[in-house]
Amino acid sequence: MKKILISALTLFSLNTTMAFAEDNSAEALLHQMNEASQHLNYELSYILIKKNSIEPLLYRHARSDDKQLAHLIYLSGPVREVIRRGDEISYIEPGIEPFTIESGNLVAPTIPLLNSNVDKLKDFYDFIPVGRAREAGSACQVLRVVPKDGQRYSYVLWVDEKSKLPLRADLVDRDGEVLEQYRTISFSINEQIAQAMSGLNQVKLPEVLSLPKGQVTDSFWSVGWIPSGFEPKELNRYRMNNTDRMVESQMYSDGLFNFSIYVSDSDDLSLKGQLVRQGRRTLHSFVRGSHEISVIGDIPPATAKRIAQSVTFVKVESTTP
Repeated sequence: MKKILISALTLFSLNTTMAFAEDNSAEALLHQMNEASQHLNYELSYILIKKNSIEPLLYRHARSDDKQLAHLIYLSGPVREVIRRGDEISYIEPGIEPFTIESGNLVAPTIPLLNSNVDKLKDFYDFIPVGRAREAGSACQVLRVVPKDGQRYSYVLWVDEKSKLPLRADLVDRDGEVLEQYRTISFSINEQIAQAMSGLNQVKLPEVLSLPKGQVTDSFWSVGWIPSGFEPKELNRYRMNNTDRMVESQMYSDGLFNFSIYVSDSDDLSLKGQLVRQGRRTLHSFVRGSHEISVIGDIPPATAKRIAQSVTFVKVESTTP
């Protein structure tokens, strides 16, 4: 009996050690991917596949004088580009004047986790190795990035074994449905990319916008529950052009996904109760008393609903100054 007990404990210890080693290998792979994506000179041609659309894109990245240069080009439709020079991001969109803001991240359809803080994400996500596969003709290690709380979406990542660049990312909901895919068609890594992209330093782009700091510090509402890891950003107050309603909004981010809460006085145009998901984006809106509450973001419908229902009002007053 004693031998059986010792054997069982040994087997349990071995399995635990192997599981820990696998978790560590997945985390190490994400660190290598993050390092490679920020320091290599490379080009990725990929497609973003959504339920009703396919978007072809080209992303180039290089290091120049210890500064990151990046150029994202939309390959179909009107000319659209995003250019990064260090911490300055320039957006060229049809129908609006080009503009530049100071930021560390592109607000654009780049392959996920290119510039994510892995050490922060590991507090709220499990990194699980899945095995090996091929993508864009290259052998890849496959891993899952799964929320510990089940309150947000997951990613399945294909990471090139040689370069450590991400070649594919599937966004998956809690039922296993793939909401969107980033799939690389071809890629290259060479110094010629750095030489070609060095010309971005001489391109005349709009001056960095001086964005005003938010003046709103206190609000008449508060949110009682959000998933762990989501941190509030600046609180804003503005008037909507079409309805003249005053709205307060606050964005929350965990470094991988974002959502925003909007609170305003209700009127005849208010959505009395709506819960809609389109791809990764969820909208939940309802009226409580004299206020309309809306949650919009890259979170599951059940999570958006729970967040919205937790909003309470500190004092009864109109949002109109």
